[in-house]
Amino acid sequence: MAADERPQTEKTAKTTRSAESAKTAKTSLTEARAPAPAAASGLALELLVHGVGGTTPQAMLGDPRTVRVTGDAVAGIHRRAGDLDAEDRPGERREPVREAYVWSNLTSGDGSRALWLVLLPFMVINLAHWMRPTSEGRTTTTRAYGLLVRLIALTLTVLLTAAACEVALDLTAWQCAGTPACSAGKAWLGFMSAGRGGWWSPPGRRLALAAAVPAAVTGLLWLLSRRTWSAYETQPPARPDTDEDGHAPRRRPALHLPGFWYGRRIVARLRAAHTAAALLTVAAFLVQAASHHDGSPGGSPDLDALGRGLGAVLAAAALFVVHTVCRRGRSEDAPDHTADRLTAILPFTALGLLLVSAVYAAWDRPGWQSHGMLPGDRVFGLIALGQGALVLLLALAARRLHRAAPVERTPLGGLAGPAVATLACALGGVMTAGVAHRVADWLDGPATPGMGDGPIGGPPVLLTWQASVIPPLFSVLLLLLLVLAARTVRLRKLLCRTVPDGYPDERHDQARTRAIAGSIARAGLTDATPWVLGTVAGLTLLLGGGAVAGAWGTHDVPGRAAAGAPAAVEDAAQTAQALGSWCVGLGFVLLIAWGRRAYRDPAARRTVGILWDVGTFWPRAAHPFAPPCYAERAVPDLTWRMRTWTERTGGRLVISGHSQGSVLAAAAVWQLPAATRSRVALLTYGSPLERLYGRWFPAYFGPVKLAALHDDVHCWCNLWRLTDPIGGPVSLPGDGPGVAAVDRGPLKDPLAYGRTAEHPLPAGILGHSQYQSDPEFARTRAALLTRLAAWMPVPPQGSAGRSSA
Repeated sequence: MAADERPQTEKTAKTTRSAESAKTAKTSLTEARAPAPAAASGLALELLVHGVGGTTPQAMLGDPRTVRVTGDAVAGIHRRAGDLDAEDRPGERREPVREAYVWSNLTSGDGSRALWLVLLPFMVINLAHWMRPTSEGRTTTTRAYGLLVRLIALTLTVLLTAAACEVALDLTAWQCAGTPACSAGKAWLGFMSAGRGGWWSPPGRRLALAAAVPAAVTGLLWLLSRRTWSAYETQPPARPDTDEDGHAPRRRPALHLPGFWYGRRIVARLRAAHTAAALLTVAAFLVQAASHHDGSPGGSPDLDALGRGLGAVLAAAALFVVHTVCRRGRSEDAPDHTADRLTAILPFTALGLLLVSAVYAAWDRPGWQSHGMLPGDRVFGLIALGQGALVLLLALAARRLHRAAPVERTPLGGLAGPAVATLACALGGVMTAGVAHRVADWLDGPATPGMGDGPIGGPPVLLTWQASVIPPLFSVLLLLLLVLAARTVRLRKLLCRTVPDGYPDERHDQARTRAIAGSIARAGLTDATPWVLGTVAGLTLLLGGGAVAGAWGTHDVPGRAAAGAPAAVEDAAQTAQALGSWCVGLGFVLLIAWGRRAYRDPAARRTVGILWDVGTFWPRAAHPFAPPCYAERAVPDLTWRMRTWTERTGGRLVISGHSQGSVLAAAAVWQLPAATRSRVALLTYGSPLERLYGRWFPAYFGPVKLAALHDDVHCWCNLWRLTDPIGGPVSLPGDGPGVAAVDRGPLKDPLAYGRTAEHPLPAGILGHSQYQSDPEFARTRAALLTRLAAWMPVPPQGSAGRSSA
């Protein structure tokens, strides 16, 4: 039972030590929480926060008549219509007033969210930033880790811009438009075909016109990043930049810091730098192509000198962009409202250089003809080498941090961040190769891209080599999946012996037992993710290095490079190249097709939204073009609601979070001041706080940080099941002598083995859903409210009536 097999003794000892390290903060907090009579305030509120995929307020509240009491159509808080005046009737109800915070439209609202699929590599590299190991006394290494992730993110922007240049400038404007056999059957390309001799026919003018495509893509990404920041990430923090005793926060958990959910300056700085880098990449393609001709025999010396000077200016601008990215990272100690005036003009400077480069490339050069591939195709090899070197340096930094302060259950020995960064680079490479091969296959008709049997040369050799490594990578992945499947079947057989012990008074059935055991075994697959990711990342890095070496060593495609080898080797190389080209092309087509379907189909759009629910919880710290962070809107929403309601009513509040909602709830509670936290209890169920976030993000949700959260919020209970593939225990002890631990579980699932008086029909195996239908949920909530009343502050003399108002 993977979710239950945890070294409890060692974890308890570690969390106990972490609690002792937070003793100073706990003393001041305890003084503010002097026990009070349970009747200090009879009013209570349960604030429900749903999980991934979203739901409706009617389903959350169990009532078709609901009213939005605050918020908007994107994210808002809803109540039953009959509870709108509940604060005016505090003594009339025994159960808490229920409110539902619905935030699903932040990630899966309208159809435009489907377009975020093309931003997947940017989202993944942003996750690598937050997967940093803990940093106890390793400030320099921590900064180096963040710097390396930002540089890898910058290479991804350059890579995908280069892919757009490859399609628009090389394959379309240079190769196809310059070859009459390719452009003859394409009316849309006829106006700049070299065979027609029109005004747009010279190579330089064709390239200058085609440069508008990657420039427009860059402008769209800049606009999307700016719009989403204004819509999602502009909510100010709910409290000033001080802690409970009035001093600036020191040595507090990162999610407690007031600037954690407000990173305006870093997003603006990175947006300017990445926009400039993309525009400079387009300009470099233009200058490289024109200067290559000017420097060759028959070229113009004056234009050659101009091209060299322009190239030097572009190189200096690129260095300044790198300096901008390296100079400053995230600042979380305080909300960063300051804007960088210098970086604000950086994109416009790059745009000006692009226009100058376009004029230089479009200058009349008699006798210039396009043939072969566009000069500068080795830029993809340089990007791949740079990414590999940066990933290796990132692995060294991560390993150094992990060895300095190892955290139990951290996956891959602290190398989860570098592994995810490798995955981001691989996704960028697959998208680059996929779009290049798909467009080349479309342009050259029935020929195979890159094999020399068509009217155009095809994409760069490196992209063909990268495509050829896809089949062996898929083969290894398939083998890993088969191993996991066999392991799951074996575990299910073992569990079949123990499952009936949980239902001793019921008649057992073999099929029912297998179904329950299978659910538990499949839920344990989540804990096998680290070694699968590590294997795939390592193999990707190895095969990617082999592809770069093969492309640079042979200057040919894999099939033709093996022409002197035995027939079997040559056939295998050609097969790998053909399958890889087909796979990357098909993958790109499927990505676009799924995006179109999600644009039209709400069910498919909800599936895409689930992906973003998990991946965009974290702020944009590494890549500004990543999908926006919904938590920068949701966390302030929840914090403001808890703070204002408790201050206005003096009542008790239970924030009740399911799945991803439990992570939002914990983050919101962390942002509360001590006076508000004394009136708030935390109820989590199906929660990935320890099982996923605690393992993969140890610097922010590791055992020490969860113990600090428990220290801040004494009234916390967590419900979990063995059949849940996402949620699990948080493994924290009780908050005092004789007080139960945080975890309540594992809950029985299904509630009944067979038919009973309470369950006349066979009870379903719920897994990750419907925790509130379990009787333990209501009992736990009632116990939390009772405990919370004993921890609420003693009201001053004469203010008892005001407390219960």
